[in-house]
Amino acid sequence: MSALTLPVVPLGTSGPLVGAQGLGCMGFSEVYGPSTPAQAQETLRAALDAGITMFDTADLYGDGGNEVLLGPFVRAHRERVFLATKFGIVRQPGRRTWNQVRGDRAYVRQCAEASLQRLGIDTIDLYYAHRRDPSIPLEETVGAMAELVQEGKVRHLGLCEVTGPELRAAHAVHPITALQSEWSLFSRDVETSAVPAAAELGVAFVAYSPLGRGLLTGALPDSSELSAGDARLAMPRFTGEQARTNHALLGTVRAIAADHAATPAQIALAWLHQQSRIHGLTVVPIPGSRRSSRLRENAAAAALTLSAAELSALEPLAAQVVGTRYADMSSTAAARE
Repeated sequence: MSALTLPVVPLGTSGPLVGAQGLGCMGFSEVYGPSTPAQAQETLRAALDAGITMFDTADLYGDGGNEVLLGPFVRAHRERVFLATKFGIVRQPGRRTWNQVRGDRAYVRQCAEASLQRLGIDTIDLYYAHRRDPSIPLEETVGAMAELVQEGKVRHLGLCEVTGPELRAAHAVHPITALQSEWSLFSRDVETSAVPAAAELGVAFVAYSPLGRGLLTGALPDSSELSAGDARLAMPRFTGEQARTNHALLGTVRAIAADHAATPAQIALAWLHQQSRIHGLTVVPIPGSRRSSRLRENAAAAALTLSAAELSALEPLAAQVVGTRYADMSSTAAARE
């Protein structure tokens, strides 16, 4: 494990080479329970050692604190780190919850400047609109992001949770390098329009929550395993009988994992890596991990290959999952399909 180095993949047809798996950094600051800065720095260094080069954050995470946390690491390894951050979700002061999305030109610029300052860098490698603002034409939002590219403050543009038609509209304004949405064995709605559009346009797909926020690890039979303050306590798939039903679906995953001397999480990630070949586009999962040992375990999944029979056995699982991804799905592409 310690000698593991991930292969590199092109981030779409117009983007740079990055490690075949990235790291979602939100958990260092909030949502999934406690973490410490020292633990975060250890995991970040382990990620780079394993060949992970794309690190994903957002101004939302920790109310900007996640970018501050990442700043020293990014600056110390600037030539090797591909830094992605996001704007657009407006957090209520002093609260974890949010109910507003902004994509107007002034806000795009304000957020980019603030992220650059918190990170302590001159240029953001990949800048995402975290959600689409339904009150603003998508062309205005992407146009404002394109201005940042022209000024050298951003290198590549991305969108999160958009539909295929929305991706095409944005790409017509300025090339989009990456689309980030939830995609996993348990969440496959993106295959309806977003994935085909990304493949058609040469846009990479960055898959967040590729382990179903922990469901696909097999370690969470029900919400009693979650610590107080864990955001999953408010997510339908982790609630009561729904959580137990979803956990029971892991039997197939466990059986395949046993045949490979692997973990259920590794099988889930290997499945996602193979979607790149199946759908004809670059797929980069960004599992979050707060421990270096778990990070190396996740990265090892990139070397696993599932047979056609195994892929077929896994195919029905998503349709059997109960509960939505979020209690309120209104800001997701699935709600607009």
